[in-house]
Amino acid sequence: MLAQRKRKATRKTVLCLTAALMLCSAGQAAASAPAVMSAGYSAVDKTDLLAARKELYEQMSAATGIPWFRFAAIDQYERTIAKKKSASEAPDSPRITGISIPAPLWAGPLNPDQGDTSPESISFFGGIGYDGSGDGKADPANDADLLYSMARHLLRYGNSASDFSIGVWEYYHNGRAAQRVGQFAKLYEHFGRLDLSGSAFPLPIGNSYAYRSTWGTGRSWGGARIHEGTDLFAPHGMPVRSTCFGIVETKGWNRYGGWRIGIRDIENRYHYYAHLSGYDKSVARGDIVTPGQIVGWVGSSGYGSPGTQGKFPPHLHYGIYRDRGITEWAFDPYPLLKQWENQEYRARKNKKSK
Repeated sequence: MLAQRKRKATRKTVLCLTAALMLCSAGQAAASAPAVMSAGYSAVDKTDLLAARKELYEQMSAATGIPWFRFAAIDQYERTIAKKKSASEAPDSPRITGISIPAPLWAGPLNPDQGDTSPESISFFGGIGYDGSGDGKADPANDADLLYSMARHLLRYGNSASDFSIGVWEYYHNGRAAQRVGQFAKLYEHFGRLDLSGSAFPLPIGNSYAYRSTWGTGRSWGGARIHEGTDLFAPHGMPVRSTCFGIVETKGWNRYGGWRIGIRDIENRYHYYAHLSGYDKSVARGDIVTPGQIVGWVGSSGYGSPGTQGKFPPHLHYGIYRDRGITEWAFDPYPLLKQWENQEYRARKNKKSK
C-alpha cells in the first residue's frame, strides 16, 4: 500500500510539472522544433533549445528523484547514435529530446497494436510506455512520456549511481552503451551544463610543428594497414593538449601507438593521441579534461614492446573515431585540425587588437 501511494504521489507530481512544462518551455521551443531536428539546429537558437531541454530534465528530476544529468546522458547518447534524417523525414510533432524507444519495447513485444498509446493495454502486454504528460496517452513521440517511461524503467533498479548503470545496461543490453551513458553523466554532472562545445589545437599554436593530411596512407609495421589519423611533427617534449571537453578513457602502452591516451567527448567521439614521450602526472584514467589542458608530451614511442623509442622521428599521431552504438569507425581529422588551428589564430589576433 505504501509503495502504491508513493507511485500515485509521484505520478501526480509528474502530471503537474509536465503540464506546466508543456505550457512554458516546450511551447516556446516547439514552434520551430521540426526544422531543428532535421536541419542540425540551424532554425532555432541553440542556447534556447538547450535551456528548454535542461528545464525538461529538471522538471522530470523533481518528479522522479533521478538527477537531471542522467536524463541528459541518455538523451545525448541516443542523439549520437541516431541516424540523421532528411528534411522530408522530419517528425510531425515537435520534439526537444532525441530519445526513441522501439515500438516492441514501448507497446510490448506481443502487443498486436505496435502503435498503441493506451497505458492500460501497454501495461497488459508488458510494455514500458507510460503517460507522463497527463493527456491520457502513452505517446512515444511525446518528450514527457518518453522521459517518464525511461525513469520508471530506471527506478526498478534503484537510484544510486551503480543502480543507474545496471538500469542502463538492462535497457540497452550493451556494455559499451552503459559505459558511454555513464561517461556523459559524469561530464554533465561535473560541468553543470549541457553546452560542452569548445575546442583546442592539440599542440601549442606556433611555427615549430608541421603536418599535412596523411589519412589512408599505407603502414607496414605490424601488418598491412592504413593510417587512421594525422601526424603532426614537432620537437620531442612539446606539450600535447586535449582538443575537447572530455573524459580520459584509455591511458597506457599500445604496441603500435606507444605511450598513448584516449579521450571521449560529449559527441561520442574518441580522440586518440599516440607516440607520446610521457603523460602529465595529474591526468589519470576516468579524469575529466578541458580544451587546451596538457595531457602529455610529443615523443617517438611505439612499434614494439613497452618502452620502445626512436623508431621514427618525434611526432604526435592524432586520430578521431566516432561510436555509432555497434561499431566505432575512424574518420579524417585533418579538416578539424585546420579548423581548430585557424580558430586559435583568429582568437589570438582578436585579443592583440583589443
